Amino acid sequence: MSASRSGSRTASHPAARTGVWLIGARGSVATTVVAGCAAVTAGLHPATGMVTETPAFADAALPALTDLVFGGHDTVDCPLPKRAEALAAGGVLPPGLPAAVHAELAAADREIRPGGPLPGDHRDDAALIAAFAADLRDFVDRNGLDRAVVVNVASTEPAAADGALPPSTLYALAALDAGCPYVNFTPSAGLHHPAAARRAERGGLPYAGRDGKTGQTLLRAALGPMFAQRALTVRAWSGTNLLGGGDGAALADPEAAAAKNAGKERVLTDTLGTPVEGTVHIDDVPALGDWKTAWDHIAFDGFLGARMILQTTWQGCDSALAAPLVLDLARLTARAHQAGRSGPLSALGFYFKDPVGEGPPGLSEQYADLLRFARTLVPAEPAGPARGETADHGGGGGEGSPRDGAGGGARGSGDAGRGAARSSRDGGADGARGSAGGGAGGGAGAGARGSARDGARGSGDGAGGGAAAGRDRDGRPGEGR
Repeated sequence: MSASRSGSRTASHPAARTGVWLIGARGSVATTVVAGCAAVTAGLHPATGMVTETPAFADAALPALTDLVFGGHDTVDCPLPKRAEALAAGGVLPPGLPAAVHAELAAADREIRPGGPLPGDHRDDAALIAAFAADLRDFVDRNGLDRAVVVNVASTEPAAADGALPPSTLYALAALDAGCPYVNFTPSAGLHHPAAARRAERGGLPYAGRDGKTGQTLLRAALGPMFAQRALTVRAWSGTNLLGGGDGAALADPEAAAAKNAGKERVLTDTLGTPVEGTVHIDDVPALGDWKTAWDHIAFDGFLGARMILQTTWQGCDSALAAPLVLDLARLTARAHQAGRSGPLSALGFYFKDPVGEGPPGLSEQYADLLRFARTLVPAEPAGPARGETADHGGGGGEGSPRDGAGGGARGSGDAGRGAARSSRDGGADGARGSAGGGAGGGAGAGARGSARDGARGSGDGAGGGAAAGRDRDGRPGEGR
């Protein structure tokens, strides 16, 4: 059975909803994704960093943020509300936000299932894949979802030994078996493993990856083309990364760090047109927590051989940089699936160090590709009535599907039926948010959304909630980044 559903909605699920299944669902990135989505939809914070919330994507019929349902797999058991309190104490989440969005965090936590393989788990690969796929199908069925997108945000894994399938590939194969599009936000193997790559090619599903471009490599993808376009010869490009958290612990493993650095160096080779001298060193500094510092030293030649240096320092919060991109990717991939796309989504290379498919390496060209892709997702205008016929004013625009809750209703002819269904579910949230694909101010509905806003106004706690979430480790680096 596929984990994508089509057909009419029941009374309990009147609007189209999309699942976001996070691998590493109790990690820092996943927690920030869930808390951030709840904060934006409740109107507590703007959608800063979300490219899909800019005007260029308003007509692409993306799933509304209010219609995303979260779940996932993880090998740790720290509840999301507690993890959010720890992130607020570390300055990653705003003070008071964990209390304000507690209901949404708890709802997502109830949808998290045990990952694997755990120590002492003797199931073979086939059994693990079947179990993970069953979890996905159950998630879709119980929540009445149209589809679910699987997004890997787990800590970077070392290369598998003895030909065994790594956990990231087990999860990726489970996604294919369950009929779910797949996004790999990490440098781990996922669908890049030969056994999975063959399945992906004939699976009929869209997929994207790999390794999210959030900091140092984002800057490299912008600066590399600058040097090439100005005909300045880069002689050496070296860098250092200092980071803590689950990712820092995972990248202390030399093999995991090598996988991460391969993507960073590939960006330079592709944008400059030739390999350059220099490497990137990654150091685990636990005291930094979720914050990272990236330093680059670029030696280049100018006119008449004049030797010059450019140095850059990037200091950022890894989870806050990654979370809006994960939401972007989940929405874009879900919409691509709805539109019947399959295979590698190369137009999403804007988000990755090592993109699938064929595409340009420079950031500006990748952004242009992304905009072109968004335009292809805009639903076709419905055909006008034939001569002598009366127009049907009861149906919305979009692709003529009841699943197009992201943007078809309010944008086209003002689909009253769909808007009413959404208002009924969201406790008064206005249907106009669909026209922007779920905007930052997209209505603070009653119930959980309303309580989130009230909680932010009336509570300043949560920042010091000191239940430490630990290191995401279960004998090896845990799943959540």
